[in-house]
Amino acid sequence: MRLSTVRRPGGETAAGRVEGDEIVLLPFASVGTLIASGPDWRQAAAVDGERIERDGADLAPLVPQPPKIVCMGLNYATHLKEMGRTPPTHPTLFAKYASSLIGARDDIIVPPVSSEVDWEGELAFVIGSTVRFADEDTARAAIAGYTVMNDITMRDWQFRTLQFLQGKTFEGSTPLGPELVTPDELDNADDLALRTLVNGEVMQKSRTSDLLFPPATIVAYVSQFITLAPGDVLTTGTPGGVGHGRDPKVYLADGDVVTVEIEGIGTTQNTVRFS
Repeated sequence: MRLSTVRRPGGETAAGRVEGDEIVLLPFASVGTLIASGPDWRQAAAVDGERIERDGADLAPLVPQPPKIVCMGLNYATHLKEMGRTPPTHPTLFAKYASSLIGARDDIIVPPVSSEVDWEGELAFVIGSTVRFADEDTARAAIAGYTVMNDITMRDWQFRTLQFLQGKTFEGSTPLGPELVTPDELDNADDLALRTLVNGEVMQKSRTSDLLFPPATIVAYVSQFITLAPGDVLTTGTPGGVGHGRDPKVYLADGDVVTVEIEGIGTTQNTVRFS
């Protein structure tokens, strides 16, 4: 099953089930509220409804108001090397806020306070059931589906302190979507091709099999110290090829188009706008 969240006339949003070149609208405000509606959310997602064209849909953030956004850093050996870091013993985690999320086609609006804006293409996933103190099998079963995130990072803010937060959660900076793909639709979510392009030039190219900590491991780890709830969004980190790791360093400029593609899931494509 493939699900999306679309904007509707009047400012509302609606969850939708993707069927070919159409989206079937569902009686839920978003994919997040659908998943949080209860253990029978898959059946609820299978009902019929109004149909709109998939290509013309105005995509909102896949989960506009997740209860939690838990992000991974330093999870690919290639990214560790370019950032001058050693492999971590445990997952490196940080949080985002819902106000950072935008749709898969929305512009990335950069305020005047930042000029070192970097791309980070990532596999993300959404929790489908409550999970606490999970082993990896239970953790894997708790994943509702997978999606794409571009963890746009303001490097001139990220490195002001040892904490990542201020560089990672600028308002309106983080594309999430275009769709949630349930695990049964993917041959192997632990081995998907990922690419990030800037103005059509490939900047990152990797596979999720290169992750140091795969999704089930991340869920099991996080569940040891916090209860994960339906609709929570987690990410897996970015591979090598970010702008900050290049010599000379490369950052996004006004008008640049940044694209993240993940095999079997979809593409985010966003234009950078400096305000």
